[in-house]
Amino acid sequence: MEGKKMNLPRGPDNLCFDKDEFMKPDFDVDHFVSDCRKRVQLEELREDLELYYRLLKTAMVELINKDYADFVNLSTNLVGMDKALNQLSVPLGQLREEVMSLKSCVSEGIQAVDDQMSKQEDIRRKKMCVLRLIHVIQSVEKIEKILHSQSTKEFSSLEGNSPLLTGQVLERIATEFNQLQFHAVQSKGMPLLDKVRPRIAGITAMLQQSLEGLLLEGLQTSNVDIIRHCLRTYATIDKTRDAEALVGQVLVKPYVDEKYTTSMDFVRKFERQCGSQASVKRLRSHPSYHSFNNKWNLPVYFQIRFREIAGALEAALSDTLEEAPAGSSYCLLATHMVWMSLQKCWSDQMFLPLLAHRLWKLSLQILARYSVFISEVCVRPISSENMKESKKPMTAGRKESSINLSPSEDQGSGSSPEAQPLPSITSTQLVYVAADLDKLQDQIPDILEVIKPKLEMIGFKNVSCIAGALEDSKTSLSACMPTLNNRIIQDLSESSFAYLKSALEVPRLYRRTNKDMPTKASPYVDSALKPFYRLQNEYKDILKQRMIHHWLEGALSESTQKYCETISDVLSSVKKMEESLKRLKQARKTATPSPVGTNGGMSDDDKIRLQLALDVEYFGDQIQMMGLQTSNIKSFSALSELVLTAKDQTTVEQS
Repeated sequence: MEGKKMNLPRGPDNLCFDKDEFMKPDFDVDHFVSDCRKRVQLEELREDLELYYRLLKTAMVELINKDYADFVNLSTNLVGMDKALNQLSVPLGQLREEVMSLKSCVSEGIQAVDDQMSKQEDIRRKKMCVLRLIHVIQSVEKIEKILHSQSTKEFSSLEGNSPLLTGQVLERIATEFNQLQFHAVQSKGMPLLDKVRPRIAGITAMLQQSLEGLLLEGLQTSNVDIIRHCLRTYATIDKTRDAEALVGQVLVKPYVDEKYTTSMDFVRKFERQCGSQASVKRLRSHPSYHSFNNKWNLPVYFQIRFREIAGALEAALSDTLEEAPAGSSYCLLATHMVWMSLQKCWSDQMFLPLLAHRLWKLSLQILARYSVFISEVCVRPISSENMKESKKPMTAGRKESSINLSPSEDQGSGSSPEAQPLPSITSTQLVYVAADLDKLQDQIPDILEVIKPKLEMIGFKNVSCIAGALEDSKTSLSACMPTLNNRIIQDLSESSFAYLKSALEVPRLYRRTNKDMPTKASPYVDSALKPFYRLQNEYKDILKQRMIHHWLEGALSESTQKYCETISDVLSSVKKMEESLKRLKQARKTATPSPVGTNGGMSDDDKIRLQLALDVEYFGDQIQMMGLQTSNIKSFSALSELVLTAKDQTTVEQS
């Protein structure tokens, strides 16, 4: 309790340790030194400890002087305290006994209520089991009735006349069977369920036998609708299976992949044998020609291909922002998959002339989805990690995307996801997003060069329309860049100013410390420059130089403006303190020089001004070493003039 009430004086922000470590009840010197050695050398640790020791000593003297009268009167105020405490002990003991008695009564009441609640919960659970068992029995009777009627009259008729209708009946039975299994599982442990289980096993055997026979018939006749009914029935029984995916795996996708291109080449060669255009038109209008084209079921084939591309893309557009695989020209897996998806749409393995319009629409949807993804990333909060820290993906979960890339209008749209807290993003990931976005914009014209030969194959001539649509997509991506730039500039500025504000601690380092006259810049300036040097050195291979300069100038302008305001406040405070001391000396009519004057008579206030001037001068030199001009950094000229004026005043006073 005493440790929590005690407030240690605040030290400079650039100390290599946290002052609150000394107040922990389990503080250990060896552990403290070992932990600090991981970050700094022992010499720097010793200097920081000596500096903080002087601050503690100064604070202790000020505290004693402030409350000196209370220290002197402490023993006097405690006279008679023992007698007062003894008088309170008896009523407090009685009160304790009453409270304990009341606590015992309340505990007994709570236990009684818990017992009653447990009994009620047991009754409710048994009631639910009985209701589920009733549902099981009803479902068994219903399914047995359907199967019995089908096996006598209707079932034989359906098998002989309409296999499709048989598949529909099996689907309906499978749905009922799925509900039966659910209620049976929920009613586990009920004795009456053992009498129903043999009947459930018999239904399962009949379903499997019927499905196997019907599926074999569908495969032999290449009837996709029969196969679809069978596979949907399997998916109804086993919820882990996707009916449409099963259809694609069993028949549609391999059939189109292997035979469509060969068949279409044959048709084109056959058309060339026609003697005139009129003959070609008559051939294409023949019912057999249309029947042949319709058998390929290309919309289903495209949906299968669409799920492959969209599924892989959505998995990559996750909140974790994983890095791209080795050898990729992009930084993030999300952008890598966008580019790979665009290339896959127009690859020889996937492109079909009759699907050109669908593939073009999908290409635009991919770019639009990525634009939405970038917009979502731009509003994420930046985590406390800085650019130097680990680049491992975050562990935030992925929420379902609200963007529906439906390949056709008849496909239902997904439901909107529930609102979830925005996942955070690191500074490194933010830079990766900007680098990928810039690179993807540069590569969008390459997409047109890939699409052109495919469109020429089908006789499409309006290439300018395609180019215009791609340019619109590029413009949509470019619209995300200003927001992204501002986020990065803000993050850099805040990271830098977190150290620059340490200029507020400069007066405390010199006032009444008898410290030597400063000759070099403060350490906090180097710390404030580290985010900028890190940006230049670590990301020069993935970022354009003009982009780095734009970020540096923007971030330095913001942090310099705040730095200038901080320096102005410090100099104003120093000036007020100096004038106050002068008036005090005049009132006392003493001839004492400036407070604690050392080293040629330079006052503490003049040392503070000189230190600030050295800090700003070094700050400007480092800006120029980055390849920037201080004239392009807003508020730097005002900052430089501010400290030079203060430094000149010091020179005049010393002369």
